[in-house]
This record gives sequence, C-alpha cells and structure tokens, in this order.
Amino acid sequence: MEGKRAASHAGSWYSGSKSQLNSQLEDWLAQAESTQPPAKAIIGPHAGFSYSGPTAAWAYKHVSSGNFKRVFLLGPSHHVYIPGCALPCSAEYQTPIGDISVDLETARTLSETGKFYQLDKDAEEDEHSLEMHLPYIRKAFEGKEIKLVPIMVGNLKESQEAEYGSILAPYLQDPQTLFVVSSDFCHWGPRFGYNPYDSSKGEIWQSIEAMDREGMALIESQDPASFRQYLSQTKNTICGRHPISLFLSTLQTSGLSASTKFVRYAQSEKVTNPRGSSVSYASSVTYLN
Repeated sequence: MEGKRAASHAGSWYSGSKSQLNSQLEDWLAQAESTQPPAKAIIGPHAGFSYSGPTAAWAYKHVSSGNFKRVFLLGPSHHVYIPGCALPCSAEYQTPIGDISVDLETARTLSETGKFYQLDKDAEEDEHSLEMHLPYIRKAFEGKEIKLVPIMVGNLKESQEAEYGSILAPYLQDPQTLFVVSSDFCHWGPRFGYNPYDSSKGEIWQSIEAMDREGMALIESQDPASFRQYLSQTKNTICGRHPISLFLSTLQTSGLSASTKFVRYAQSEKVTNPRGSSVSYASSVTYLN
C-alpha cells in the first residue's frame, strides 16, 4: 500500500474548500444534539453533504476523540462487484481539511488472513461511501493523530458475514478502536426501481419512513438474523445493508454489552407523488453499557 487516495468527490459531492467545508461541518455539528452516551460505533449516511451532512452530524456529535487511535470504516461498493470485503491500496486518504493515514499494520494483518480482496486505485477513488465520512472523521479527531482502516464491503452471504465478523470482533473489543458504518436507507421511486406503498401509513413518504423505522428498530435490537429477514421480506433498498449486517455480526461475536439507538432520520424529499423519488438518511449510535 502506497500513495494517496485523492479526495475525488470534493468540489462536487461536498466543498473542496478547506475553510468552507470546515465551517459547514462546525455548523452542522453545532445544530446536532448529543442524546446518548459516547459512541463505540456509529452508522451514518453518505450522500452529497447538502442532503446528508446535517443527519451525519448527529452520529458524529456522539464521537469523543478520547481514547480512540483507530477508526474502522465499513462502506458498500456501488460500482464494483466484490464477493467479499476489500482493503485499500493507498497508504493515506486525503480530505480538504487534512489527510488521514491508513493503519498499514492492521491492514497487513487483515490481508494475511487470505479473506480480503485488494482494491485497485480506480475502484478505490470511484467509490463515495467511504469518502463521504472522511471529512467528519478528520473533524471529530481534529488536532489528533488517528489511523484509518477502510474496508469496502461487498455482496456478502450470511456465512461470510459471520466469518468476517469473527475476524473483526477483536478490533471492536479494543477500547482504542471506533467503528463507522456507512449507509443510506430507502432509495424510493421509479428511478431506483423500488416503489412499495402502504397507504394505511398515510402519504408515500410516511409509508417509506414506517418501513425504514422497522429496519432501524431491528438494527437497534442488534440481531443480524432479524435484520436479514427484514431485508428479505421488504427488499428495502438500504445500500449499506451488508456493512450494517457485518457490523451486527461483529458486535454479536465480540460479546460486548452495548446498546444501539438511532438519533436522527431524514428524507431528501417528502414524496406524495408516485412519480417522485427520495433517499432516506439515518444516524445511529452504539455505546457500551
């Protein structure tokens, strides 16, 4: 692993200006509320910051730089099919407000299990699900050295989730490690090829929210089997379903006594027309009991 991963979505998905981006992050964090104990792990969205930035702030509001020295970042692959999990090829990840070094020793240890694929430069820089969390991670640990373990999570089978969960569990047990899971929630509308509607819930946007909240409650229950069953039944287009399932499996294997609570939910549009579309965003906090 060598070289830097460029902040390839800066200037389009979020501001490429150091001062402007820093100001936006500070504003969103100031508007968010801390309602739970400090996070051991968070789930947050990864859309363009104008859409998802305020929601993501609610997750990062709960991140205390404290003892953490390393961040595991799990995100889905939108562009490349990966039948497992993949490690970075770059030694450093750039952001407009400061770069983050990859934990090369941990990445090497994970690679030596023989279970991980290796990303190439194009796949690494095309993907936004990891990148959209980097400015918030850099901001949360402002002025502090922090190491990153970025993992792109592919289309995992149930047995693979358990296998990778066993590999990652010791890292989750480490008091100096924070886990960040990248996921948007329901992608609804004709352009996504997904438009279920339960009129008993009210308007379309209310039906979407009810379905999302059912899934959120199962994530809060921390039971990977129940969440998988929900996904099978609803087909909800949660793009980070595999990173979320992997995290739940890791948490279950770790034996840690923890609670998970969602602290914010939003939609890009409140859809009332069947021809409309929206993407849902949600932030959760997992904290140790």
